[in-house]
Amino acid sequence: MTRELTPDSRRRTLTGRAGQASVPPVAIVLLALIAVLIGATLYLYMELRNTKTDMAAQFQTMSEQIAQLEGSVNRTSRVVDTSVQEVRGMVQEAESKIDQKASQVEQRVLGRTTSLAKEIEQTKTQHQQALAEVGGKITELNQVASQTDSKVGALSGRVDTVKTELTEAQAELEKAVADLKTVRGDLGVQSGLIATNSGELEALKRLGQRNYFEFSIRKTKEPQKVGRIQLRLRDTNDKKGLYTLEVMADDKTIEKKNKSLLEPVQFYVIGSKIPYEIVVNKMEKNHISGYLATPLDDEPRRAANDKP
Repeated sequence: MTRELTPDSRRRTLTGRAGQASVPPVAIVLLALIAVLIGATLYLYMELRNTKTDMAAQFQTMSEQIAQLEGSVNRTSRVVDTSVQEVRGMVQEAESKIDQKASQVEQRVLGRTTSLAKEIEQTKTQHQQALAEVGGKITELNQVASQTDSKVGALSGRVDTVKTELTEAQAELEKAVADLKTVRGDLGVQSGLIATNSGELEALKRLGQRNYFEFSIRKTKEPQKVGRIQLRLRDTNDKKGLYTLEVMADDKTIEKKNKSLLEPVQFYVIGSKIPYEIVVNKMEKNHISGYLATPLDDEPRRAANDKP
């Protein structure tokens, strides 16, 4: 059976063992510490050795990498040097071209400037000449204006004279017309004013109430054109003062027989509401003279009828 140790018995046991080999407690602690230090030192030594080995390997790797980097750097440096040289060459070439272009542009600008200066000088000279010419023209215009004023004054006097002459001519025309008379024609239509001679016919023309065509016809086989009609003298009777006449108009022939001097011989044409009138104011053997009177609006109507 196991015997239980009491505190007193424990003290006695220890005291008995101590009496046999007494070792101080401090020494024991120191021995333990020394053992711990030796273990720790061994551990640290092993760790340091491993670390040194690892570091040596890493250093070798780093040395190789550095060598590779140095090679790359050397190659890159050579490439960069080559590129730099090329760039320098390109820059120098560009600078040379720029200098050439700048020189060319400068020459062109100088040439153009010189040309513009000459053109400006020429233009200035031309303007001065033009101004001188304008000054001369103005002087001429002033002279012409002065002469024109003189001519206008003279023309005003001439106009007054013309007005007076027109007034007198109008008075003479009215007097001449007043002496004329109208009679009833062979168709029973009241005729226009009858002119007995060339002077009175001129008065009628100036009056402008009708168109007048003078004629002088001899007895022939062929008709004579008067205005838009044709006339042919068939016979004359000097003793009685009579004549016979053929009138050809609108593709028809009308015989006017035994007509007397100053008798309005009347006939109609297509498109005219007013009759044409033939007045013979002079007659000789086989020869008559006179005029044909037509309405004023006959010419436009005739042009319209003549259209195809």
